[in-house]
Amino acid sequence: MLIEVKNLTFSYTGVPILKNASFALHEGERVGLIGGNGEGKSTLLKLLVGELTPEAGSVTRRSSLSLGYLEQGADFSSEETAYAVLEKVFEEDKRLLASLAETQSAMAGAGEQEMRVLAARAESLAKRVVARDSYNFGVKIKTVLNGMGFEGMYGQVVSTMSGGEKTRLKLCRLLLEEPELLVLDEPTNHLDLKTLFWLEDYLISYKGALLAVSHDRYFLDRLTSRTVEVERGKVTSYKGSYSKYRVLKEEKFKEETRAYERQQEEIRKLQTYVDKNIVRATTASSALSRANKLERMELLERPLPPPPPPRFRFTYDERPYETVVKTSPFTLTAGGKVLLEKETFTLMRGKRCAIVGDNGTGKSTLLRFLLSGAPEVSLGRFVRVAYYDQENADLPKEERTLDAFWGRFPRLTQTEARSLLARAGLNAEDVQKRVGELSGGLRAKLGLAALEGRHGNFLVLDEPTNHLDLPARESLEEALKAFDGTLLFVSHDRRFIETLADTVCALENGKLVWFEGKYGDYLNARRAQPAAVKAKKAEAPRKEERAREAQRRNRISEIERKLAALEGEAEALEKELAEKAGNYLEVRRISARQEEVREEIDALYEEYGELI
Repeated sequence: MLIEVKNLTFSYTGVPILKNASFALHEGERVGLIGGNGEGKSTLLKLLVGELTPEAGSVTRRSSLSLGYLEQGADFSSEETAYAVLEKVFEEDKRLLASLAETQSAMAGAGEQEMRVLAARAESLAKRVVARDSYNFGVKIKTVLNGMGFEGMYGQVVSTMSGGEKTRLKLCRLLLEEPELLVLDEPTNHLDLKTLFWLEDYLISYKGALLAVSHDRYFLDRLTSRTVEVERGKVTSYKGSYSKYRVLKEEKFKEETRAYERQQEEIRKLQTYVDKNIVRATTASSALSRANKLERMELLERPLPPPPPPRFRFTYDERPYETVVKTSPFTLTAGGKVLLEKETFTLMRGKRCAIVGDNGTGKSTLLRFLLSGAPEVSLGRFVRVAYYDQENADLPKEERTLDAFWGRFPRLTQTEARSLLARAGLNAEDVQKRVGELSGGLRAKLGLAALEGRHGNFLVLDEPTNHLDLPARESLEEALKAFDGTLLFVSHDRRFIETLADTVCALENGKLVWFEGKYGDYLNARRAQPAAVKAKKAEAPRKEERAREAQRRNRISEIERKLAALEGEAEALEKELAEKAGNYLEVRRISARQEEVREEIDALYEEYGELI
């Protein structure tokens, strides 16, 4: 057992967040921690890792437990480069390699007696190096940096990075440290889809235990085998991933409801018998027995249904013409960088298009361009746009929430405005707060309520699921599935994309690549034949590019063959060194060859890391 929680209670400013919570985390477990916005998930993580102290109950961590914790918006300050920061994880490996090199160098000029001592030490060091895989620490660093989106950023100073980049870099360090328990609070924030897939694959093969808070349903389904839910201060554990949890939770609620109703029916019958028979001499004894049974009965609480999710409904008044948006050739730039050049974009009425691509390729910039009124862009007749901005920048932070919303829709009565906000998940207390005082989840719900009020027949959404908890995401999905207008959106939520999109527009290598079909089909097509994605517009690679790619692949295969042979030789040399430790001349010959093999392996791994 890694961590055990018993009867844990915690409050903020007198308001209970967790009440008598009990559960345990075991070696090698993969656990998803879920719950609505404000239910206390991050608080529970801080209690588990020791950053907060419970009011009552206990959190017991196994002695000498190595634990890595990634909090949301993790601060990571350093004046060193990204590579140098991660290299510190391998200080012990660097020390071992230096000691081994020093010992082998000393062997070159040692006498026979000293040689035996040095050979024994070299053998011991070599075994530790092999056991820790110390020679490959540079490859490990580059693999994680590239996978987490830092390719080409090895030399960037950490203090110059954005907040999201610092959080990702901290996660890189945790992955390389390989603690027994990884505790991750929203690790998929700030990750593009390519990086998300890489992280999932990496964590699937991770040897330690994992506890993760996430609103990414694919992430939870791929990685977790147990789900712990925080709801109304209670912590409940369910065996299975997120999708299984949903089924089990519904079954649990139904069973508890039936048990409660059966007990209430039994109580009613017992009480009726007691009331009728307690005064009769002939039946008083049996009535008293039933009364005693009632007193001893442990009463079940009426099970509460899950908190209602927000509700949305998107409607419009008039259908547009068939072509909703169309452009002439345009060039898209940002920060002096050309993102797209001489591209065109057309979207027809009723299409549901997801724009996908790596971070920095220009997805949000493209959305804003299409709505900018630029001369290259024309909207169809009767098109009414409703735009959701992921930053909710059009909601003034100093205004009261009710005023910020009602001011945009003055034709609504105050009752109607409050009703729309309540349906979106903002209660009477929330609507009195300033917009800037709302949590990220509540601001997102306010923005979606405003989107609903615009009655657009063309919805343009930039990361609409950011900050939303899982029930809110699923509710938004249902509302958009029922919407029969045109939908154009950017999202990092793969379940959201798969559920809604019938067309994928991918920003790849400075081009727009179109795919007609579901997102999962697009991914399968990319994996099966990356160059043959069904596209309206895709340039065939040039002959020299194909030749370079073939050379790269051939060189990778050649390096892999050479590495396998060299590593086999290195292992054989280790055994030979142990067998001939008493032969001075043989030890010198073997040690010299070991040094040559190591240099060759290092050079090949360096080249391999650049090629992949």
